Amino acid sequence: MDVVLLSRLQFAATTMFHFLFVPLTLGLSILVAWMETRYARTGDEVYLRMTKFWGKLFLINFAVGVVTGITLEFQFGTNWSQYSAYVGDIFGSLLAIEATAAFFLESTFIGIWIFGWKRLSAKAHAGVMWMVAIAGNASAIWILIANAWMQHPVGYTLRESFGGQRAEITDFMAVITQKFAWLTIMHTIAASIVLACFFVMGISAWHLLRKQHEEVFTRSFRMALVPGLIFSLFVAIQGDFHAVDVAHTQPAKMAAMEFHWETQPNAPSYLFAWPDPEAEKNSIEIGKIPGMLSFLIHHDFSTPVTGLKDIPKDERPPIALVGMAFRVMVGLGAYFIIACSIGWFFRKRLQEKTWYLKMMLWSIPLPYIATQAGWLVTEVGRQPWIVYGLMKTSDAVSPISTGQVATSLVAFIVVYGLLGLAGFTMIAKKAMKGPDLPEATETKA
Repeated sequence: MDVVLLSRLQFAATTMFHFLFVPLTLGLSILVAWMETRYARTGDEVYLRMTKFWGKLFLINFAVGVVTGITLEFQFGTNWSQYSAYVGDIFGSLLAIEATAAFFLESTFIGIWIFGWKRLSAKAHAGVMWMVAIAGNASAIWILIANAWMQHPVGYTLRESFGGQRAEITDFMAVITQKFAWLTIMHTIAASIVLACFFVMGISAWHLLRKQHEEVFTRSFRMALVPGLIFSLFVAIQGDFHAVDVAHTQPAKMAAMEFHWETQPNAPSYLFAWPDPEAEKNSIEIGKIPGMLSFLIHHDFSTPVTGLKDIPKDERPPIALVGMAFRVMVGLGAYFIIACSIGWFFRKRLQEKTWYLKMMLWSIPLPYIATQAGWLVTEVGRQPWIVYGLMKTSDAVSPISTGQVATSLVAFIVVYGLLGLAGFTMIAKKAMKGPDLPEATETKA
């Protein structure tokens, strides 16, 4: 393995691990704020127990997410110094805003929320939790804007600097308002809410199957079911708009997602296919639907869709990985809609439907798999570019040795593995223990 591949593996391993915690932080903060608002408005102690229980799980998840995210920004200086020198004016400014504004606010309000139970009114305390949710999602928005610029660079110019070129911002508003960024933001945040809803419904199902804390977890399940169904549908519909934009801005990624080789009108889609990149065709094609790809992308059967054969071989992403990740993401997205629809039908008889509760318990990992698959489609599908059309990944690495990257990669895997084990163990123990008894909740309130 060379420095480029090892650096890519290191960044992929750390980012994907970090992204196990980010979506739950974004989605669960909103659900906890909603639960606490119900308590502030009604004074119902069940909502207070729900807020405290899910709030503790949120805090554990947030803490592990912060720790695993710190090293990511350092890697831009250690492993990707050429990239940092080339686009630091743009990428660095967006990360700086995220760190000094959104993340700072999120951390501050979390502190107020933890220590403010006896110092703030119920409504003010609920308001603080909403600020946590808003600041946390704002933090994600700035990160996603920075990532979207790598996917679709706009609002910049190239200037000579220190004997080479570097990208500099010429239109900040174009960078932060571009369509690609906001389609990505809506898709990611909506998917995070779905993940949090399945997390809440899965843990609630575990307790309902054991017939313990039934009032708390019946309400928790129903409160997660509504946004779970709404945002599962939203992710699917909005994902179609996002895919249309990807087809125009990154045709190579779309062609890889669909295993599409020939530029042609009436482009087909397949229920299942497997690519043979050497032969530049699919070795397996099952369930051909003529014209479906043209219709999905252009809303017209006759408009041609760019195929992989019209893209230079050295500018094609890893086709099999991108295409399969896309199918996993789409397939699980369909499952989430079906699972939530069934839950909506049985919402008043949840305790009677043990098969459904077991299904939702075992569904907890699925949104994690879907979000990881989505990350693979987005990031691997952009290759070989680190900044699409401007800078290739092979030109972005630092002038360091293979041994240095290999050593740090092993260290990251060991440390992150231990962190993950500790984090998920704490979350699992707290989740299985359940909420405090009403007397204990009152004492701590």
